[in-house]
Amino acid sequence: MKENDFSEFIRVLKEKNDIVEVIGSYVPLERRGYNYWACCPFHHEKTPSFSVNAADRYYHCFGCGVSGDVIGFVKEYENVDFMQAVNILAARVGLEVPAFDDKTAEENAAKKKKRDRLSALMKETARFYLGNLYSGRADEHLAYLQKRGIAPSTAKKFGLGASLDFYALPSYLLAQGYTQEECTESGACAPTEEGRLIDSLGGRLIIPIINHFDEVIAFGGRVMRPTDRAKYKNTRETILFNKSKNLYNINLVKKEKRAGGISSLIMMEGYMDVISLYQAGFHNVVASMGTSLTRDQVRLAKRYSDTVLISYDGDAAGQSANLRGLSLLEPEGVKIRVVPMPEGLDPDDVVRTQGREGYQKCLDGAMPLIDFRILAAERKHDLTRTDEVREFVKEALAVVREAESATEREELLKRISQASGVSISALQRDLESAPAPERPKEEVPAPKEDAAGREIKAARYVLAACLLSKPYAAGCELNSLRFVHPSHRTVAGYVTEAKKSGRIRASGVFDLMPDDEELSEILNLDYGDNLDGPQAERYFTDCVKALRRAALSQKIMEERADYERESDPAKKREILARIAEETRQLKNISAGGNL
Repeated sequence: MKENDFSEFIRVLKEKNDIVEVIGSYVPLERRGYNYWACCPFHHEKTPSFSVNAADRYYHCFGCGVSGDVIGFVKEYENVDFMQAVNILAARVGLEVPAFDDKTAEENAAKKKKRDRLSALMKETARFYLGNLYSGRADEHLAYLQKRGIAPSTAKKFGLGASLDFYALPSYLLAQGYTQEECTESGACAPTEEGRLIDSLGGRLIIPIINHFDEVIAFGGRVMRPTDRAKYKNTRETILFNKSKNLYNINLVKKEKRAGGISSLIMMEGYMDVISLYQAGFHNVVASMGTSLTRDQVRLAKRYSDTVLISYDGDAAGQSANLRGLSLLEPEGVKIRVVPMPEGLDPDDVVRTQGREGYQKCLDGAMPLIDFRILAAERKHDLTRTDEVREFVKEALAVVREAESATEREELLKRISQASGVSISALQRDLESAPAPERPKEEVPAPKEDAAGREIKAARYVLAACLLSKPYAAGCELNSLRFVHPSHRTVAGYVTEAKKSGRIRASGVFDLMPDDEELSEILNLDYGDNLDGPQAERYFTDCVKALRRAALSQKIMEERADYERESDPAKKREILARIAEETRQLKNISAGGNL
């Protein structure tokens, strides 16, 4: 397909995927006037500043400055590349993505082909492992599942499998037509020093890791014999798998969300906890796969619920280490609560010994992070010893200092007093005498200070009015104006060409300049009455005049420099004549424009 044909396909794709419907399927939108509004999905905010312009088919956040069209939104929200976003939208409306032959497209096609091959390889690997589990040769693996109380139906639900040795999988994949390079790049296999391929998770119980697109992207493996230091092991990171950006079981949670909705997500540490809890009827469970929770994982979780219940094991020291960084994640707009577990027990232990009801009681006792940090400090110390009481009080008061309100501090002090036997008045004095802690700054984008000069501001306003087809800008010929900023020249060129077809769409310019900060500044003007109020037309006229004055002033400066360099008297007179004419034109442009 030629480049022009592909551009036409992209235009049709955008036409068929209504941007309001697409974005509305991810975040709740509220109509206000001509636009739709929501709290931005790309940064935490309490007041909606994320706007979707239905007529011109683009979105813009006035808080963090992100802008884009429907493809850009899917690309950013789903954390995929351009062609993956195109494929998602094409599947949504039943379009087939055509082949195309320009250089960039060829590179994208090659990348997609490679990714598709590796994805197919991982799916084939999952089938191979699944077949092994029920081959009659995986008694050790089946015995482990029985010991953990995992029913055969649950094992099949999660696609559990078995690796029986280190060499069967590579041989199988090569026989299926996959290359050694593909086997290695997928992470399913690894090369030995001798250059031979081996199964990366040889001999283990296999847990497929499936993303929210229902693709097998990696595997987890549980050791069957103490031959490896690591009890659990993951596929290494590949172009398919980034552990910090994925959550185990998010594929089934997505289906649960679509089927009837979920009020919260339960965050576990490992695969087997998730499988056990799911079997017990808790279908809103995911796992961070043994790592400290990351911002990307929290943002992924936020798509399904604004409340995340952290349910790690009951070891106080271990929980304190895992939860230390969670306070930094609260600015993501997720309500984080911690599920206190009986000391020494993990969620799977509770379900197996106390049943569903026992674990539900733990969930019912979920507490805010700051309360749990007090509990963790209490569990860590032997409060029958004076020195331990002092250490507990010291740690607990450090937590109290981070409380946001006097009411919260008072409640926490009561709890500390009850646990330690120290009076509330004494605790209050210690609290007040200590220096205030330095609180981590919330990562909310600060408003940009616009230090742009008069000409840049004028150019932004003129371009915004033309790009958004404001009636008073209809007669403006942008090719007659001078734009000093490269992005301004790109927008002006797009509008000039689009005018010829009579079809100017703000969304079209994102194909030319994705992720351009100056484009965001231009679109920032489409807010309130900036482009539509009673003064808009007059201001537009003033901006056009300002651009013309700037262009003439620059031209006069250049002519004067030419005059100084020129030695031929006749040519000097010609330059003086041009300067006089340009000066006359400059004077004829009426002063004005409150920039």
